[in-house]
Amino acid sequence: MVGPTPPPSAPGGAPEGKPGAAPAPAPQPATISIDEFRKVELKIGKVLEAAEHANANKLLVLKVDLGGGETRQIVSGIKPWYAPADLVGKTVIIVANLQPAVIRGVESRGMLLAATSGGEVVVCTTVKEAAPGSKVS
Repeated sequence: MVGPTPPPSAPGGAPEGKPGAAPAPAPQPATISIDEFRKVELKIGKVLEAAEHANANKLLVLKVDLGGGETRQIVSGIKPWYAPADLVGKTVIIVANLQPAVIRGVESRGMLLAATSGGEVVVCTTVKEAAPGSKVS
């Protein structure tokens, strides 16, 4: 005995539009060439100072040593996960050749790299010490 034809399935086998249906896969990010990637200048920095941003609830303002006498100010949206004092003295990885941007009235001259994991933000750092200004590749 043959039953009725089942409705079309979404990826994962659950009928489309039905509770328990698998969500559509997230769109894949565009790929870049190795030459495009080489344009991104990643460097090691050492956090010298960290403070709450005066005009924003989720931002911290960091002063970062990039070696060779260069200090950068970087605004980062990590305040919900980090107290300013916890970052001072930490080795971090930054995008050093990002165009400066004014974020809530404060100039930022780089971007701090961080990962999102299970709803937490984790600042990227190194396993071993590396001198400020060292190139990351």
